[in-house]
Order: sequence, then structure tokens, then C-alpha cells
Amino acid sequence: MLVMWYCSTRGGVQGWGFQEVLFSGYAPDGGMFMPETLPTLTPDTLRSWRSLSYPQLVISVCSVFIPTEVIPLADLEDLVNTALSGFSVPGAVSLAKLKQGLNVLELFHGKTMAFKDLAMTCTVHFLNYFLHKDSLRAIVVVGTSGDTGGSAIQSAKGLSGLDLVVVYPRGRITPVQEKQMTTCLEDNIHVFAADGSSDDVDVPIRRLFSDQELVKRHRLMSLNSVNWSRVMVQLAHFIYAYLHVSGLEEAEIAAPLPVLEIIVPTGGAGNIAAGCIVKQMGIPLCLVAMTNANDIVPRTVKSGDFSMATNVTQTLAPAIDIQDPYNMERVFWLLSGRDGGLVKRMMEEFQNLHRHTLPKALHKQLSQALTSGAVGDQEIVETMQRCWKENQYLLCPHTAVAVWHHYHCSPTAGVNRCCLATASPSKFQAAVQKAGLTLDLPEKVLALDKKQTRYVALDRSENWEKDWEGRLKQCIQAIGSARQHGLSYYEHE
Repeated sequence: MLVMWYCSTRGGVQGWGFQEVLFSGYAPDGGMFMPETLPTLTPDTLRSWRSLSYPQLVISVCSVFIPTEVIPLADLEDLVNTALSGFSVPGAVSLAKLKQGLNVLELFHGKTMAFKDLAMTCTVHFLNYFLHKDSLRAIVVVGTSGDTGGSAIQSAKGLSGLDLVVVYPRGRITPVQEKQMTTCLEDNIHVFAADGSSDDVDVPIRRLFSDQELVKRHRLMSLNSVNWSRVMVQLAHFIYAYLHVSGLEEAEIAAPLPVLEIIVPTGGAGNIAAGCIVKQMGIPLCLVAMTNANDIVPRTVKSGDFSMATNVTQTLAPAIDIQDPYNMERVFWLLSGRDGGLVKRMMEEFQNLHRHTLPKALHKQLSQALTSGAVGDQEIVETMQRCWKENQYLLCPHTAVAVWHHYHCSPTAGVNRCCLATASPSKFQAAVQKAGLTLDLPEKVLALDKKQTRYVALDRSENWEKDWEGRLKQCIQAIGSARQHGLSYYEHE
């Protein structure tokens, strides 16, 4: 029988089960949940998974972390297959093999055309399963840099046991990203537009989750990649890429497993954290975390300088316009030998001072586990142009951040390489136009302009952190009160 328990990266919580972790945001001690132990994926297991479709692989991966007494395997299969059935390509993902060894794993074929749809829709189906099973309600709070909010809304809209509060940075995302959120008029969706960056948005949300009375009273939880379930499903991105790009099928059974380099557009670092977990599970990966001009991750990898810039830089790749890559906490925990005390001290200093210098031993581990780099808008545009010229293949600006590395840094001899494509170029028309390229917009994008919108503005004030926290808390309390009376928030108003 599978036994899988979860603990906090800051050492104050151990022995939680999957359902408890799923219905959480940050751990009560401010940390993030991780499995207490990681299983090893043997060569035989990997070869047996080679024939699986992406949905089948997600089921196999999730079954490693979710005991059958929590979700029976037949139920897990139904949940994942239903979650991934609405994607626009068979099997939910697609692999593009282009010139000069450029392999692009397309993860953006869901309803909001971003990789977030894959893990988000599975996680929401897991939530809904327990809500129905136990006749419960929950309130989800999500901060977004552009794609997470729309994905959460599409996954959760209309669900009777769930209310969703989404906060996005007004004026710092594309019109398509914004309209995917503000045009949803379902009674269980509550959208706030904040006058600040995505990192600013995270400040009041983290404060809300530190209020344990509020969290317990309203069953408050997160669908950001703070939630372990999101990261868990994202493990499948890396395993699928490995199975289909590494050359595993050609390797002799007695030979060492082939190495695969995976290049990841990086913002909040949920994907790169998933890659580090997969690497610790025994798959030989070379991981490259690429950012835009918001370069905290490359600085941390190269020099141990884990410090935020004064301001978030707005770029052509807005979903990774992030200076607080909060999932790096999971990476630090893994690479420090799961030293919760060290991680607690590090992250509390970072949250208070917005800077921290990594201990030498941890920096050495990090620089061995990851390569990292940053590119500016001009490099993004040039990469989009080159890929189109050579392949007639249109990249989104985030994927271009990864592909730039492929074009400018030669892979190790004998090592194949895969870039993760995190969004469709259809969501980023300004970047496409800046590259002098054109695209035919899908009907679902064109239809957004004709829809009514609804959102609440969070204006900037002298005490904006406290004001925003207060406004969001009022909304959560009003939702809870309305649901107690059998009403929606909008009926109760």
C-alpha cells in the first residue's frame, strides 16, 4: 500500500495527507508543501511508460503521490481523463520537431491557450471530487501574472461547491489575458484588477493565508502553483519530454539512461521546481531556467544573489514578469537536503528585506542543478523572427525566451534538447506584431471583444497592502455569509 505524507519546506508541519494539502495554500508555518519522500523512477518503469499517452502518463504520475484509499485508481483515471478531454489536440499536448534539433513541447492546447490549463483543470477536478464526496464548500484565492487566473476561471466556473477570487495586475497583461478573466460572469467568479505588479498582488494574498482563523472558517485555499497538486501534474511535462525526446527508445537496455536537456521559460518557478523534483526521482535531466529581463533566477544561480529588483520590468513576455519566484523555495529545500530550518530563515529574510545571499554550499548545489539566463525584448523578437524564417513556426514570446537559449548555446554532444512552449502566440498579438509577423486569431479570441465584463478595481493608496488585504477579506467574508444563506455573493449584495 502506498504511504505518502507531506511536509512544509519550513519544517513546522509534517504528516499531512494529499487531501489536506490539496485544500491548502501556504502551509501554516508559511512554507510550501512537498512530499516527505520522493520515489525513484527506475529505467524499467520509464520504458514501460514510453507507450502511454499524456493523460495516461499524468494518471501514472499522480498515482505515485495519491494513495488509492484517498482517490481510488478508477476514480483518478476518470478525473484526469475528463479534465484533459477538452483540449484541442488528441492527448492534450503536442511535440513539434523543427530544424536544427529544435524540439518544442506544446503545452498550450487547453481552453485558455496556456500550459496552466493542464495542471489547473486536473487540480480543480480533484477539488470538486472531494467537495462533492464530503458535501463541502471552499473559497479559492488566486493571484495571477496573466495566465493562471484565466485558467482557474475556466476550470472552476459554475462549480457549486467552489468560489474563486482572482486578482490580476491591471495594465500589465495582454488584452486577451485580461478578457479571459473579466468576461466570466458566473456567480462563483470574483475578479479584482489591482494597480500594481503581480508581485504586489502576492503580498495581500500571502497575508490572507497567514490568518489561520480566516483560512479555517472559509476553507480558504490556493490554485496558484503554491498548491502541490499543480506542481505534481507538471511533473508529467518533464517525464513526457524525456520519454519522447531523450532517445530512450534507442538506448540499449544495459546502457546508462540518456540525458535530456529541457529549457523552461521561468517566472514563478513552478515548472522548474517540477523539473528539479523529476531529476531527484532519477531521470537524468539538464535543466535550463530562462527568464526575461526580470532576472532574479539567473542571478541566484550564477552568484547566489537572491534579491528582488526595485521594480518589476514590463516585457513582451508578461506572464513571467515576476521578481518573486516563490517556487524557488521548493528548489532550495530539495537542494539543501530538506533543511526546513535553513529554508525558514532564508525565506523570512527574503520576505522582510527582499534580498538574501545563498549559503555557499546551497549555491554550489543550485549551480550544479540548474543553468539559467535572461533575455530582453529585442532578443525575444529576434528569436520569434528566426524561428518563423527557418520553420514557419510561430512562437509565443515566453517560448521564445527558451528558444533563444537553443539558438545561442550549443547543446552538449550527444544530448538531445527540448523547449517547453508555455502559451499560444494568439494571446500575445503585440509581440507578434513587433516581430513583423501575423497570425489568424482563433474565434474564441475574437469573441472576447463582444462580451460584457465584470471586475472590481483595487486602486493604489498610501497603505495599499493593508487596503487590498481588507478589500479581499471583505469579499471572502461576504461570500461565506451569502453561501450560508443559500445565495451567491451577487444575490447577497
